[in-house]
Amino acid sequence: MDIGKYVIILAVFLVAVLTVQPVLSATTMTSDNLEKDIATSYFNQAQKLLASCVPGGTCDYEMAISLYDKALASNTTMLKKTDGILYLYQGKSYAQIEQEKYSDAVATADAGLALYPDDAMLWNNKGYALQRLGKTQDALASYDKSVTFDRNYTIAHINRGDVLSQMGRYTEAVAAYTRANETDPFNIAAYEGLKAAKTGEAESTRTMTILSVIILIAITGIVVWYLKFRKPAEPAPEEKKAKSKKK
Repeated sequence: MDIGKYVIILAVFLVAVLTVQPVLSATTMTSDNLEKDIATSYFNQAQKLLASCVPGGTCDYEMAISLYDKALASNTTMLKKTDGILYLYQGKSYAQIEQEKYSDAVATADAGLALYPDDAMLWNNKGYALQRLGKTQDALASYDKSVTFDRNYTIAHINRGDVLSQMGRYTEAVAAYTRANETDPFNIAAYEGLKAAKTGEAESTRTMTILSVIILIAITGIVVWYLKFRKPAEPAPEEKKAKSKKK
């Protein structure tokens, strides 16, 4: 058999494979699938970027936020099926907090909570952003939600203790930090927070005791003065006339 014929047949087969394969790919990869892949790709890039950030170091949080936004602007069907959308809102709100964009972080957390209302991390992120905005009461309510859905969420317990201390509610803060120490016995922030809260509680108790003593002394002084130095009441005109007639 002529070897040249085999070479020609093989060449024709390879050309056919190379020609047909792209057509099959284009047919199989619909625009919907392509959009899903794009959203997942943006999400993965953002997650990888955040994972590479070193605490206390520099990190391109702005780029991470931009990637999350691009993912949200794409078809998020696949992300929703895998709960990736939950991690997206968690990551985006965290990045916004790091950028000190606290109002944006609250909005992002709320968007995530609309889909996952029992997620402890989103409630914690929202609480921290609200706390930084000076909305301590709302922050405390968010932290309460967070630890309700996850009783072992150390960071939420610490943040809750922080806001309670800020509000001067030291006894409750002590309880929050104590719980944080139970969930993570070697957490320095929980230990320092508990120590400070106990100091604040002791000082608050001492202050209240001093104020109570001062108030008691003041009331006693007023009563003594009233009993000792008050002038007797003047007799009524009728009484005066009656007394004069007896004389």
